Amino acid sequence: MAVDYVVIAVYLAGMLAMGWWGMRRARSKSEFLVAGRRLGPALYSGTMAAIVLGGASTIGGVGLGYQYGLSGAWMVFTIGLGLLALSVFFSARIARLKVYTVSEMLDLRYGGRAGLISGVVMWAYTLMLAVTSTIAYATIFDVLFDVDRTLAIVLGGSIVVAYSTLGGMWSITLTDMVQFVVKTIGVLLLLLPIAVVKAGGFSGMKAELPTSYFDPLGIGGETIFTYVLIYTFGMLIGQDIWQRVFTARSDRTARWGGTVAGTYCLVYALAGAVIGTAAKVLYPKLGSPDDAFATIVKDELPVGVRGLVLAAALAAVMSTSSGALIACATVANNDIWSRLRGIVRPSAQEHDEVRGNRAFILLMGVAVIGTAIALNNVVEALTVAYNLLVGGLLVPILGGLLWRRGTVQGALAAVVVGGVAVIGLMAAYGILANEPVYYGLLASLAAYAAVSLATRPTDEAVLTAWRERLAGRGKPELVSEPVPAPR
Repeated sequence: MAVDYVVIAVYLAGMLAMGWWGMRRARSKSEFLVAGRRLGPALYSGTMAAIVLGGASTIGGVGLGYQYGLSGAWMVFTIGLGLLALSVFFSARIARLKVYTVSEMLDLRYGGRAGLISGVVMWAYTLMLAVTSTIAYATIFDVLFDVDRTLAIVLGGSIVVAYSTLGGMWSITLTDMVQFVVKTIGVLLLLLPIAVVKAGGFSGMKAELPTSYFDPLGIGGETIFTYVLIYTFGMLIGQDIWQRVFTARSDRTARWGGTVAGTYCLVYALAGAVIGTAAKVLYPKLGSPDDAFATIVKDELPVGVRGLVLAAALAAVMSTSSGALIACATVANNDIWSRLRGIVRPSAQEHDEVRGNRAFILLMGVAVIGTAIALNNVVEALTVAYNLLVGGLLVPILGGLLWRRGTVQGALAAVVVGGVAVIGLMAAYGILANEPVYYGLLASLAAYAAVSLATRPTDEAVLTAWRERLAGRGKPELVSEPVPAPR
């Protein structure tokens, strides 16, 4: 195991070094929060794939493969479909808006007054997403070092908070690119073929397992439909995803780079399900499906390779965790605190925006680590996050992009009614039930349509300004002197 420890230690040290490098580069708000909007196709594709393929996609995806076979790929597959839909249909328009948050987009489209409430919902989503990723450190560090759960969360979380606070999106972009490469080598090129060979190849797997394990719909139609609602639509509207779209240097980069990343997700989904199916052959009686990844890595891989694959799992968790953390901090500072500060002190003096955003990342990072220590159930926390996101914000965001008649009153009604409905239904049916997101989404849609039609249309001047921004002809944002972007 000594070689494995060295591999992990080098990887973690590299993450911190990139955080230090990013600190020297992030000299303006744009550079700190969206990497100066300068990422080319290679960096954009790699970092977008890294942010959406986290610990749930890696450890959870293998676990679903262990439990259901090839149909266990559907959860990660629907994430890939969502990223493809975002990239093909919406990413170019989103990138042209030149904003920092989803709530700023809502303010532009509806003429203000929607940002604070939507910001609170988005903040809750990004916070819980960061928490679920941070909890996953406990599983990985337990396999690596057999350490206490709390210590594992503090250790992993502190490294992510450190490099994210230092360099913002520049640091996260560079670390995500490394994490993308490590995941590709560790999971797709090493663990996948080794697991299949150890399980006797596909013929041996078919001989050992029931035919349901090779049924593409074996996980169930209702489950697949729920995955589409939560993950596919969630990819369209999440602050963590949009903030990556804002980093693209052109419409073409956002569209085609995202398409490449989405296609990669589809391949990753199938790989995870196959690895989990192989694990079922090798270890038919594991206590929990989520143990499949760690078990097959620990028992079947040679020294050195094992360290690299565990680094891949750690990379998956860190990429999602850092992306969710900067999204959470951006929303907290720009959508909530700055608005409240403007109400209390409307004549407040200019302040250092980079330092302010850096302070919020540190503050949110401490909150995320503390919450992760207090919670135990990753699936429930992730379900709460996505239910709130889809139930509260899907309708007003897509409605704003697609329906001219939508109004700010309708948007606010959709956020409040959808959010309250989701919370109430989770209390009534249970957090993991399907009904909360189904009925919450329908309630949000009904409120949006009814209130929008019952109120005055959005002012034509607001819609004109909105169309100008969508076309890329709006007021340019102030940026520092340009720095050549890596390609």
